[in-house]
Amino acid sequence: MTVEQILTKLVSFPVLGGDGNLSIIEWIKDYIESFDVTVTLCPNSEGNKASLHCRIGPAVNGGVILSGHTDVVPVEGQPWDTNPFELTDKGDGKLYGRGSCDMKGFIACCLASLPAMLKAGLKKPLYFAFSYDEEIGCLAAPELAQHIHDTYTETPKYAIIGEPSLMEPVVGQKGIYVLETHVNGTAGHSSRIRQEVSAIHEASRLVLWLENKMNSLVDAGRIDDRFSPPHTSLHVGQFNGGIAPNVIADKASFKWDLRTIPMDDAHVIVDEFRTYCRSREKELLELFPDFKIETIEDHWAVPHLDTKEEDEVVDLIKRISGNSNLNTVAFAAEAGQFAQAGFQSIICGPGSIEQAHRANEFIAIDQLHKGCHMLEKLIDEMHSESFS
Repeated sequence: MTVEQILTKLVSFPVLGGDGNLSIIEWIKDYIESFDVTVTLCPNSEGNKASLHCRIGPAVNGGVILSGHTDVVPVEGQPWDTNPFELTDKGDGKLYGRGSCDMKGFIACCLASLPAMLKAGLKKPLYFAFSYDEEIGCLAAPELAQHIHDTYTETPKYAIIGEPSLMEPVVGQKGIYVLETHVNGTAGHSSRIRQEVSAIHEASRLVLWLENKMNSLVDAGRIDDRFSPPHTSLHVGQFNGGIAPNVIADKASFKWDLRTIPMDDAHVIVDEFRTYCRSREKELLELFPDFKIETIEDHWAVPHLDTKEEDEVVDLIKRISGNSNLNTVAFAAEAGQFAQAGFQSIICGPGSIEQAHRANEFIAIDQLHKGCHMLEKLIDEMHSESFS
């Protein structure tokens, strides 16, 4: 099958983040196993989702993991010109469809390159590692990386995460931590605002604390110019509370996220926020004994990626991509998790992140072919006696 034919099939699976993904993962498994390659599944506890991994080549240390995710974001409410789950070629050099860019294009490149990998007589192994639920918090990658450690007697050295980067190597990504804060106050007539505790007013103070914290990090010189913006960001994206203008709100909540540069620790910032919340509780408990602020994880923290320019994986990706420009990104990906698991990790894949998550998502055909060419160069590297 050509890379376009494989991508057509992958796009046809409407597997959203959070959905069961066995339909697409079983198709990928069957495809790989048709080449007599053993595939290992890493299922979730409910049995309706699974990651997969496999090894191509000898069981020796020093191989390369090729990683991608099988889920996509929703299309509901977006003004698509075509069926988002039917790969469409309009004759303009682009292939349209949900996930074509983010990031089934890279998976298609991997699968299309499998026959060449098997014929090459690899001296070091290549691994496929395809996950689920990346789009709702990179949920499966830590278990997948650990499963790779537990399954093979040898240890891979590098991981290439094929997020769309226009084939430019990405050595840094921000971490992300998404949380939800709930405030419990008292209901009452708005004329009694001094005698009651408005959950909205208190929640608003917490939102301002988050903004002030972000500004204080900037003022303290917590800057990394590789990123845009070049600092840790704190952002409130949803705020709910109240039933009427003349009723003091007894409930309020907001969802917020942290996107941290490598020098900042999300858990430290969240601990400072919780300390401020405790101080507000202590001040208001005398007025209302049931006043409470609770902050919960919407999903756990995804670690940042901070690959050093002198790391060997950087030289490898420069050679096989033909690109020496090193970039960073503000979006989160599974690369930081693979790095945390002990693999030298880098992001490099076909397509542009500017096309991801939007109506009429596409991948340029020449980008798809560049992705395949990068893997051809990687195969040559893995065939070389000098590869380390």
